[in-house]
Amino acid sequence: MSTSNARGSDVFSAILFERMKRINPAIEDLELYEFRYALRDLIPADGWDAVELDAPEEIERRVNSREFYAGIKIKPRADNRIVLDENIVRLTNTLLVGLVTDAYCEEWIRTHFYFDIRGFYFLHRTIYFTDAALAHLGGKPFRQFEQKQNRFERYQSVGYKEFQAANAEIDQFFIECAQKLVAIKGTPILFAIAGGTAAGKTEIVERLRGAFAQSGMKTTSIELDNFFTDREYREAKGIDSLGKEAYHFALFQQALEDILRGKQIAIPRYDTIYATSSHDLDGKLKPTGVPIVVEPADIIFIEGNFPFLFPEVARLIGIKAVYLTDDAVRLKRKWKRDIDYRKKYEPTYFRNRFFKDQFLMAQKCYIPQLQMCDIAVDTTGAAIWVTPEIAEMLR
Repeated sequence: MSTSNARGSDVFSAILFERMKRINPAIEDLELYEFRYALRDLIPADGWDAVELDAPEEIERRVNSREFYAGIKIKPRADNRIVLDENIVRLTNTLLVGLVTDAYCEEWIRTHFYFDIRGFYFLHRTIYFTDAALAHLGGKPFRQFEQKQNRFERYQSVGYKEFQAANAEIDQFFIECAQKLVAIKGTPILFAIAGGTAAGKTEIVERLRGAFAQSGMKTTSIELDNFFTDREYREAKGIDSLGKEAYHFALFQQALEDILRGKQIAIPRYDTIYATSSHDLDGKLKPTGVPIVVEPADIIFIEGNFPFLFPEVARLIGIKAVYLTDDAVRLKRKWKRDIDYRKKYEPTYFRNRFFKDQFLMAQKCYIPQLQMCDIAVDTTGAAIWVTPEIAEMLR
């Protein structure tokens, strides 16, 4: 079929429906009319013929640049409602038209992008294990397991029970490795776990604490997110441009030094619903703020975006771990957790924010920490990675 004929609305959507089944098998669970419902908001005002296609090399350059993501607006409005950012719409429409017209091959699209069926848009795949990270981690996994998260490809969202079941083997091995390392390194010890939102950090910390408690050790945990400044301040400053400034960083560093000395600490409390901190920008407790009191322990777990990214904190950490889940799976988890259960975000604001933040956070936080960590847990790839030094300790 010619390009012009293929871009007629009904014909276009029918062809696209069949081809998208090979891009994302979850499309097979839809009827054509349901697919058209979801496609409706993406249809260009001047029709699919109005979509101009870029060369694959230009698209790759764009989606691998910080400037592209920095330009994404998370709250653009039209007709008094939040809409998908125009750059995201353009990318998705370009890939859809390129798929129908054979301008882009399916393998290229699958290699560089994933399609989220619930958000009904394309997102760029993040490569976390760069050459530098692979070299730091010995070039190959320390232990490989069956990749059970593959079953989530057809899911629209993922709950914790099914997520935990898919990760059972790799999580158990990680716990065993952690117990060996603590036994070798001694206590008190700071055990830091870095990873993206909805990667499963909080849940694995709870399981680690339970395992150590069974052996008679006292544990506690510190969530780095509790050191966030108010979201209004961070968004005004530009979240993508912030590092330490997004947090009460001086309070965080002092808290770690104190608890390692066996002192009780009082840390900020971050309200995830109202996105506000118990402390002001000067690090002082607000009149209505209630801090979190943390008692000293044998093992102090720290989890968050970058618990050991900065040298002044990294020097204090006894075990540095990165706990990863691929962006596509984390997005499915966040649909279930943050939209269905928590009712935390307006859905289109959420789509814009997730699209914008993942590349920037990977470049700023997770990829650098993969080049610094002792152990990396790739739950989607079902692999444990360790440095050569740690591998010798665990053998």
